[in-house]
Amino acid sequence: MMDRAAYYATKLAAETDASDAYAAQQRGERVVIVDVRSDEAWAQGRVAGAVHMHYSEIAARAPQEVAKDATVIVYCWSPGCNAGAKGASEFAALGYDVKEMIGGFEYWVREGYPVEDADGVHRRPVDPLTGVARIRTRA
Repeated sequence: MMDRAAYYATKLAAETDASDAYAAQQRGERVVIVDVRSDEAWAQGRVAGAVHMHYSEIAARAPQEVAKDATVIVYCWSPGCNAGAKGASEFAALGYDVKEMIGGFEYWVREGYPVEDADGVHRRPVDPLTGVARIRTRA
């Protein structure tokens, strides 16, 4: 019989979601969020504060641009995109502590977390099917 506890512990060690990634950012944890999508996708919008590094460039660029002691969180478009897994595999091969953000950019946006584009940082309305709308106060 499969050891389900070990399976889920391993799965959680390799994955995160938008909520936990955002919470890690807000707590000031040493995380680097990496968008592994194309230049065109990046230009359409991205996780606020993310680094852009297409998954095919990770082996060449990461050692110079991403601190080895940071937790790397990679994402692509959505649950239907495997570029996040490709990026996570590249970072793991280089010895980084890496997690794939399940749901990708789609769920980051749908949950109402900050997105960035050429016009600056924005928040889109929370999709009630994926997140809980919270009253946001200005600090």
